[in-house]
Amino acid sequence: MSSSRCIALIGLLCAFLLGGSLSHGQLSPTFYDETCPNVSSIVRGIIEEALQTDARIGASLIRLHFHDCFVNGCDASILLNDSATIESEKKAPANNNSVRGFGVVDDIKAALESTCPDTVSCADILAIAAEESVSLAGGPSWTVLLGRRDSTTANRTAVSVFLPAPTETLDELKAKFTVVGLNTTDLVSLSGAHTFGRAQCRTFIDRLYDFDNSSNPDPTLNTTYLETLQGICPQGGDGFVVTNLDLTTPNIFDNYYYSNLQVEEGLLQSDQELFSTTGADTIDIVNNFSADQTAFFASFVVSMIKMGNISPLTGTEGEIRLNCALVNGNSSSDGLLYSSI
Repeated sequence: MSSSRCIALIGLLCAFLLGGSLSHGQLSPTFYDETCPNVSSIVRGIIEEALQTDARIGASLIRLHFHDCFVNGCDASILLNDSATIESEKKAPANNNSVRGFGVVDDIKAALESTCPDTVSCADILAIAAEESVSLAGGPSWTVLLGRRDSTTANRTAVSVFLPAPTETLDELKAKFTVVGLNTTDLVSLSGAHTFGRAQCRTFIDRLYDFDNSSNPDPTLNTTYLETLQGICPQGGDGFVVTNLDLTTPNIFDNYYYSNLQVEEGLLQSDQELFSTTGADTIDIVNNFSADQTAFFASFVVSMIKMGNISPLTGTEGEIRLNCALVNGNSSSDGLLYSSI
């Protein structure tokens, strides 16, 4: 990607932010200590139950938090359904028939409303669920900063502008992280969440057969791994078939993701770009995280806390939604929060 194109992308991203703010709200780890002291254990219990029948739910929940925070900040806008006044972010191309876990979020919200009515925001549910999901998969734990409130609007258009895509170059990824206040180390650390979960064939099919309109596979894709993936995702096949993001330990949160990149076994182009982009400053970070899981975990925690603090609504801003899919007082939504995915 040329420097001029990268500058243009940053300019476009910044243009979308005019009139908005990336200022950090005042979040606190003790926010619910008096009003809902068992919030984290309630969230954890419901995720534990969901994991019994859905091994990928933890990865799906952290992805919801990621997709939420990168678009207008961590305000649970991704959970809103279509209504007379809202175009749901769920139906943006990057999210439609892709993001999942809404039913578990709904179960968590129902349990919290029963125990602590009108208290815990949907945005905080996503932040807590992300941490609990990582912990339950063998990854690090951290103290989640809380006190976010929920948006009363969504921004479908901004999803395509701000959200990093699986087919983007390293420069494009860096630009999108930079505009929300995250740096190169954050990019490499947060990409490590791809150490668990699945991805659909349509997100990497071009790498297998026609990379960059070359009529050939991506040259940075291990040839043995390529043959395996072509068997899972044949040309003209079902683009919604899923395969593991981490072929080594697909349901465990560890540092094998980075070891996979070192042998050209990153599933998504955006993954492999971190290691295979010539001269990139991300290569040393990948090597460090591959060699030292403790270093990865420590960096991941720092980056998750930073991401969770992107433009939160606090104080009297927004609201505490009673149903995560609906703005309070709005009964004109297209249905339940539950996803069919």
